[in-house]
Amino acid sequence: MEYDFVIAGSGLFGAVFAHEAIKKGKSVLIVEKREHIGGNIYTEKRDGIDIHRYGAHIFHTSDKEVWDYVNALVPFRPFINSPIASYHGHIYNMPFNMNTFARMWDISTPDEAKRIIEEQREEITGEPENLEEQAISLVGRDIYETLVREYTEKQWGRKCTELPPWIIKRLPVRFTYDNNYFSDPYQGIPEEGYTAIIEKLIDGADIILNEDYTADRKKWDSMADRTLYTGCLDALYGFSHGQLEYRSEIFEEERIEKEDFQGNAVVNYTDGNTPWTRIIEHKHFLKTQSPVTWISREYPVDYRETGEPFYPINDERNSALYREYRKIAESDSRLLIGGRLADYAYYDMDKTVRAALNLARKTL
Repeated sequence: MEYDFVIAGSGLFGAVFAHEAIKKGKSVLIVEKREHIGGNIYTEKRDGIDIHRYGAHIFHTSDKEVWDYVNALVPFRPFINSPIASYHGHIYNMPFNMNTFARMWDISTPDEAKRIIEEQREEITGEPENLEEQAISLVGRDIYETLVREYTEKQWGRKCTELPPWIIKRLPVRFTYDNNYFSDPYQGIPEEGYTAIIEKLIDGADIILNEDYTADRKKWDSMADRTLYTGCLDALYGFSHGQLEYRSEIFEEERIEKEDFQGNAVVNYTDGNTPWTRIIEHKHFLKTQSPVTWISREYPVDYRETGEPFYPINDERNSALYREYRKIAESDSRLLIGGRLADYAYYDMDKTVRAALNLARKTL
């Protein structure tokens, strides 16, 4: 064997595991099917601006060990995510807070907002059976119709009445004038971009780009004692039991000859007439000064249109199918699996780092 580990995928999970393995003196080969390292947190610089190629990535965590871990790799700059929503040209603050309610109802106090929401919640009796009922039970009909329904239906390609209630159970609602989307104490953006983090993590590993591990699995497995697979489990087994479903995104990038396009890093478009769900203006993440700016429009599509899985559709059918594949994978003693694709779950970056560290400590 040439290597102790072959790792399929150079995203955050695989990179953290590789880093820990290398620190233990293990040899590592990384096989990456894309033309670049880093998975969906890949960033690249244009006109001095770090471009988040696959959408906005804001690192936030309550896990101090994880925060210290990433900051030891590259310095982070504080960044508070304060997205805004545009509904037919009307602007609202996110997450739902007193600024949102004041704009929506021309009120000023938490008591007024609570009274309106409580009145509108009354139309839902019993346990919510779908996303629409869940959302109304949390924020009332007005907020749901203006800022949730059409946006969610664009994002998932289904009616809210056809989506499970759990998707929106963590919807943040605050009765303070606080636009900080996350409640975690540690929040920021790496000053050198996320790609710099991946480069530090995989320093010392051999890397092969533009190669799909699943296309020649036997070849790659023969080169190492063990394999860490971070891709889709259905692809690993040739979709033998069926194909898992995902939503995906198309990112339309544009260079604009002006200093500022929208005045904020993230603007959500919550009306159904606008085909994109949000626009990212990248320079605002690090407050980059430049005479031009770059934006990305995000169009949600079915996974089969792009071949790039982003958001798992964890309904009953897909969850049952995933469990079948997971059972097969766990029967292979030389195979390790992990990450958002292999786990068929949507992870924040800090949870990805924590899970990779946990696997490394258990395995190495």
